[in-house]
Amino acid sequence: MLVTIFGGGGFLGRYVAQELLSRGMRVRVAERNPADAVRVKPLGGLGQTQLTYADIRKPETVAHAVAGADAVVNLVGILSGDFDDFHRQGAANVAQAAATAGVKTLVHISAIGADVDSASAYGRSKGEGEEAVRKAFPGATIIRPSIVFGREDQFTNRFANMIRMTPVLPVISGKTKFQPVYVVDVARAIAVAVADPAAHAKKTYELGGPQVLSMAEINQWLAQAIGHDPAVVPVPDLVSEWMARLAGWLPGAPITLDQWKMLQKDNVVAPKAKGLDALGVSPTPLAAVADQWLVQYRKHGRFTSSAKV
Repeated sequence: MLVTIFGGGGFLGRYVAQELLSRGMRVRVAERNPADAVRVKPLGGLGQTQLTYADIRKPETVAHAVAGADAVVNLVGILSGDFDDFHRQGAANVAQAAATAGVKTLVHISAIGADVDSASAYGRSKGEGEEAVRKAFPGATIIRPSIVFGREDQFTNRFANMIRMTPVLPVISGKTKFQPVYVVDVARAIAVAVADPAAHAKKTYELGGPQVLSMAEINQWLAQAIGHDPAVVPVPDLVSEWMARLAGWLPGAPITLDQWKMLQKDNVVAPKAKGLDALGVSPTPLAAVADQWLVQYRKHGRFTSSAKV
């Protein structure tokens, strides 16, 4: 079985590739810069992985990448920039190319909060992308994860690094709830959907971990895990909104206006949504695995006598 993974060289992509490779599948990683996916090569056997160029904004490159594939996984997503180009039109290009090529299985990765009526451009583009995928490839499986955490993430690592560097920690949207999900669990769920399209085609899944935590609780947990005790200062919504409006466009800004809008709604699995359990995956708690990489943020690293966990 040959699976084309768009965005297979990224954080989630490498784990998805590893899961598919471990099941004996062949993997073709499609990237705008194939060199970004070199780390996928050693995860499989000799000749089991192929790297190719593709830009989901360019239909001709997408068609080349899906040629001969049995399944396609689209992981491409951005946090800033032209959301419509990647999340809607790009997703439509992938779905249309897969349908034209006669691909049997398409797994499209969206996000909790995808909604054509969302106040944020990110959420709207994700919702419009889902609609475009369904129109072009009605049998697609759509997977919406909450915040994904893991060794190389830009979530726990970013906040842990901030926490260790300051005695005062400002927290934006501290009451907003999340359901952080382990990257390995998400990868396994995607692999299950690829391996058994008869059971999962046309369905939408929302993936969250076993805990629902507010933004403030996440920061407090991370501080405890790395043995730091900063003063946590909630930033009022009005203040954070104007921070985002006035400075969110600057390079390196802590938050953009669109991200601020996304933070005004909880990012948790809907009450009646199908989740990890429907895909046969047991959710992994943050505390069960995070010490593997958070140890680097302790004052003396692995030589710290104990972390306050």
